[in-house]
Amino acid sequence: MEGGVRTSWMKYGSAISLFAAILAFWFRSTGNEVLDERLDIVLSSLLRAESKVGMNQIARPKVAIGFGGCVDLLVDGVTLLNKMGLSPADQPLHHDYIKNAEELSQSFAYFFTPGAAAERFVLNETLFSELVEVSRDLPGNRWSIGGNAPVMAGRMATEGCDVLLGGSFSSDFVDVLSRHITVAGNVVEEPDIHLILEYPSGATWGQYSSRRANRYIVHSDDHNPYLASMEEFSKKLKDFNPDLLVVGGLQMMDNFPFQSGERSALLSRLSEVLSTSSPALGVHFEMASFVEESIMQDLLQYVIPQADSLGMNEQELPNLLSLLKGSSIAVLSDPNPRVATVLDQMREVYRMVNRRHKDAVAQGNGRTRSRPLTRLHVHTLAFQAMIVTRGSQWKNTMSATAKASLTANRHVCGSDHIDPSKARLIMDDSFAVSRREGSVRIPLRESRPVSCWDEDDYQICVAPVLVCTHVYQTAGGGDNISAAGLVLQI
Repeated sequence: MEGGVRTSWMKYGSAISLFAAILAFWFRSTGNEVLDERLDIVLSSLLRAESKVGMNQIARPKVAIGFGGCVDLLVDGVTLLNKMGLSPADQPLHHDYIKNAEELSQSFAYFFTPGAAAERFVLNETLFSELVEVSRDLPGNRWSIGGNAPVMAGRMATEGCDVLLGGSFSSDFVDVLSRHITVAGNVVEEPDIHLILEYPSGATWGQYSSRRANRYIVHSDDHNPYLASMEEFSKKLKDFNPDLLVVGGLQMMDNFPFQSGERSALLSRLSEVLSTSSPALGVHFEMASFVEESIMQDLLQYVIPQADSLGMNEQELPNLLSLLKGSSIAVLSDPNPRVATVLDQMREVYRMVNRRHKDAVAQGNGRTRSRPLTRLHVHTLAFQAMIVTRGSQWKNTMSATAKASLTANRHVCGSDHIDPSKARLIMDDSFAVSRREGSVRIPLRESRPVSCWDEDDYQICVAPVLVCTHVYQTAGGGDNISAAGLVLQI
């Protein structure tokens, strides 16, 4: 009798296990179908929002962009370090610049684990040359046009703009640029090489594992820090008569061994170039990875007061805010911040920069050429956020935020066609508009994924990003995203 019960139970147990497996598979399949459908709706809604504003191909917007340029050599970062014989650092450490292989290992580990973007100057030219030579032979390496200004210029030309690009390039470099890009600057025999150490989410290096895909950039650039094309660029600005002026690439000056007073003199000259442009001309400053406090102070004095618009990522935003508050630079911040945190930081930056503008105007008895900040764009892995002053020259904020979001996927996946099966949403299903207690929560609506609302004298728009899961390239992501967002707001 016992044996019969046991046999029957085994039969029923097997049937139950099989049923449970089928049920789990059904729920997983159904869940995947629901998720796929959700991504499809979000994608089609973002595309619809982007297409609400068309580009006028007859009268193409004119954009002037400076400064500098280089050739990027992209490699798998872990593979390169292993090939160089560099062991994972026992202790991750931050270094303002790189003097030797040990510091490179420590610095890479510092940013690799959180998956934070970083860019460092290599003071040791022998080490950098060796890195480049080893990279040339690595399988899967790629060469591409690099530098903030050329990358932004390329995106804007693709999106329908005519561009004046300030930079010193080789003739080979100029030959591969879009026909809609005119170069203002000197010709150099050999362009500088920037080494892009890319890594995917979940990559491992010894005891370290990356929380998200990103890149660590090293260079030994001795041309771009001097803004060599600035004078030629400024001469051509008036005749070009741009609708927008963009400044980027100034991180090349960070921790560069200038002579005393050299850098501040260059930035003072840049300030003159920007201040003599028409007040009606929008000026955008694209930030980057700055770690030297003195250059940030110079930027606060010479560049930011001349910009109507600022663009930055989730690392650069708290960095700037910390400095505005009189604290030291925040080298490493949360690489995946919540929407409420970013929006509160954006409000503070907007308020503090404009307070500095008002104080400068008051102290200058009306003679100062400082501009109020009327646009702030922060791009993160999970979402795009913009603050735009109501009544300012910036238009189409909702569509621009959607375009920035879509461009993030297009660039990182390396395809103009967005495939929902190669993407995921990591922004929360709803977000608070502030960390303050009792703040309103806004749900993510698939059919209207870009959320916009008014506060004080500005409008805020937030859009989710369809995060690419099949990463082709992260380098240049911020430049492409910022440029695409600006195109629809000129």
